[in-house]
Amino acid sequence: MKEINLNDINSPADIRKMSIEELTALAAQMRSALMRKLSARGGHVGPNLGMVEATIALHYVFNTPEDKIVFDVSHQTYPHKMLTGRMKAFTAPEHYRDVTGFTNPDESPLYDLFSIGHTSTSLALASGIAKARDIEGGKENVIAVIGDGSLGGGEALEGLNYGATLGSNFIVVVNDNDMSIAENHGGLYADLRLLRHTNGTAEPNIFRSFGYSYRYVHYGNDLRSLIEAFQAVRDIDHPVVVHINTMKGLGLKVAEADKESFHYTGPFDLQSGSPLNEAPAGCEPEDYTDIFANHILSRMASDKRIAVLTAGTPGAVGFPPARRREAGKRFIDVGIAEQMAVGMTAGLAKEGVRPVFAVVSTFLQRAYDQLSQDVAINRQPAVFEIFHTGVFGMTDATHLGFFDISMISNIPGILFLAPTCKQEYLAMTDWAINQTSQPVVVRTPGGAVVSDETRELLSDYSTPSYEVVKKGERIALIGAGNFFYQMAAAADLLEKEGYTPTLINPRCLSSLDTETLDKLRDYDIVITAEDGVVDGGFGQKVAAYLGEAKTGVLTLGLPKEFLNGYKAADIMKQCGLEPNQIADAAKAALRQ
Repeated sequence: MKEINLNDINSPADIRKMSIEELTALAAQMRSALMRKLSARGGHVGPNLGMVEATIALHYVFNTPEDKIVFDVSHQTYPHKMLTGRMKAFTAPEHYRDVTGFTNPDESPLYDLFSIGHTSTSLALASGIAKARDIEGGKENVIAVIGDGSLGGGEALEGLNYGATLGSNFIVVVNDNDMSIAENHGGLYADLRLLRHTNGTAEPNIFRSFGYSYRYVHYGNDLRSLIEAFQAVRDIDHPVVVHINTMKGLGLKVAEADKESFHYTGPFDLQSGSPLNEAPAGCEPEDYTDIFANHILSRMASDKRIAVLTAGTPGAVGFPPARRREAGKRFIDVGIAEQMAVGMTAGLAKEGVRPVFAVVSTFLQRAYDQLSQDVAINRQPAVFEIFHTGVFGMTDATHLGFFDISMISNIPGILFLAPTCKQEYLAMTDWAINQTSQPVVVRTPGGAVVSDETRELLSDYSTPSYEVVKKGERIALIGAGNFFYQMAAAADLLEKEGYTPTLINPRCLSSLDTETLDKLRDYDIVITAEDGVVDGGFGQKVAAYLGEAKTGVLTLGLPKEFLNGYKAADIMKQCGLEPNQIADAAKAALRQ
């Protein structure tokens, strides 16, 4: 057998002449390279180790890029990138940063058809490609790869429903590893489990019920079985589902044993699985997810009305298995289905339960209509705790956490609170749970936890009431959320130069404390800063209100861009958000 050098593989054409034995050796080498990179850099471990053989088989059988593959979710596409011209990003440490963690047409316009980081989209996207092919008279295969918990999302079921009606080549590969990020939830997965246990023979078969023909591969990490299955459906003239049973984390024992922890992880020791660069014992840094989870569990122990919901991301909001067990039936995971979660939250609130939906900022975008229709219009007193927000959150273009202020704070009837620190965060959370008059969003600060006993805490946050931390003249600095401390640092710099700025913590970003703002009308400059995009954000509300006043208003925040792989410090400087830049802007705006 010819020795395989991974760096000799520049496209799928390079593997199509290989024997099964060579492909098997290729899979082993790819898996080893993946483990070396993932242990050094972190990333999505389990999804990619489980997809090595299936990805090789797809590119071996189908004539990509003429045949089109759409991956869902694309956090399982590291092997795909290795085979499509980006191998050095996985074999050479100096190139590890060359690629993102998701499909990206900027990296490979031929093989990465879309930038995809959110879930349940491949069936809809691929059905559009298939329909366009049919309209244009094409003959290429169109393959939608879906799995890792994404099949239970609403858009996936809509795509599954429509795709069955195409009446032409439409190949759905269901990667079934019996997992989502954590365990799967929903009746759909009971059906998949039954199909696995009966070697695909169980009836009724959900895919056949939709109208697909169906093929099952029990050994979804066996190259020969996968190749035979894909060859059998290549150039098919009707919609078909190929259901493959894979092992998440295959080849890395710690990932096989603890699939949830190794769905995504930071750098780790390849032998033990232990995280690298851990804080010393006894010096564990606080994390807002832990603060939230511990506090809400304490509240749940004394108040049986409280329930916590998540949409498939329990670990990202502070609820690993032990805490889920402690919460019992009042911890509700609906799977990767944010629309369902928001709608269910409204239903729980309607019946007197105190629901708290804990959600990652970027994923709440999928439920905008439910926030507006089911929650706000119906005035349901649901609570939403948003995590991984702002410039200090996730940095992939598909996972940005700085659009939530402009998105949510402009929905009528939703109160959007922006705590500055741990103490204010807990006070706002408690008040939101206790009140029963309106929906409330509590935006967890991004970045490291700030503990600040000097913040003025309120017993009622229902109406906007700004905290005037320092009363001054001519210059007003209004810092929202954790950007309050950028403004506080700028105020200190100005005071050292003899100025007396007013410093304000606005607390609420969905409506204005007009009484406080009216007192700023004669100031030379009012500067707002928020950890979100300026367009449609809090600062523009202030600027609009003060539009006819003598004062000038400078709104600082983040750009309306899909930033990708950025460094927070660079963006802060670029946007004029460093304390010295804020102080300089204030001085420049003073009227002589």
